[in-house]
Amino acid sequence: MESRNNTEAAPALVIKRVFNAPRELVFKMWTEAEHLAKWWGPKGFNVEVSKLNVEPGGEFLYCMKGNGFEMWGKFVYLEVDAPEKLVFINSFSDKDGNITRAPFSATWPLEVMNILTLTEENGVTTLELKGGPHNAIDEERQTFEAGIPSMNQGFGGTFDQLDEYLISIKQ
Repeated sequence: MESRNNTEAAPALVIKRVFNAPRELVFKMWTEAEHLAKWWGPKGFNVEVSKLNVEPGGEFLYCMKGNGFEMWGKFVYLEVDAPEKLVFINSFSDKDGNITRAPFSATWPLEVMNILTLTEENGVTTLELKGGPHNAIDEERQTFEAGIPSMNQGFGGTFDQLDEYLISIKQ
């Protein structure tokens, strides 16, 4: 049996996105339930926030529904440094927050470590998201790496929704 390794050499996924909004506002989008429900998740899905406790050891438990499909996920926060950094482990889960396999792959990592950093210059915020398998076996790491193009597309759509939502609340 392959051993699980939680010390990845480097994140496998790196996404940068610029938002025309102050860093404090972008950070709120990630840490307040009423905001997360408006933009988080794939396009075409509605998000219901079941639990949100943004502090080390706290959880964001959510359900994504769309096209007759329901999928649960959760973040477990490891580090919260407002308004510049969130470190969390993301997993698929059941409605009680128990970690489950991804509905689309039997070899997707059970846990993905994410480091979100926000920097601001002149009221414009740059978001950088770095992510990679956590406590994963080789096959899970390979599946994750093979999924990077799809994740880039998915996060692109999710961050488009965040951008649209930021514009709507700034008006």
